[in-house]
Amino acid sequence: MHIIRLSKSTYSKMYKNLLWAIGFNIFAILLAAGILYGYGLLLSLSMGAILMSLNTVIVDVDAKTLKIELFD
Repeated sequence: MHIIRLSKSTYSKMYKNLLWAIGFNIFAILLAAGILYGYGLLLSLSMGAILMSLNTVIVDVDAKTLKIELFD
């Protein structure tokens, strides 16, 4: 039964991380493209790269919590 619980937890975590990454990247790309420039929001390309890297770190840390949840 541990394997089934692990599988369900892994799938749930992957789905959540995928949705987080897509939403975060769409927002960052729109800011970098200047879509919200009319409202005074403009993101430089270097800041966009930093945000994309931060997104990877956030998803990785969230995936690491799977081990903590399963063995507590």
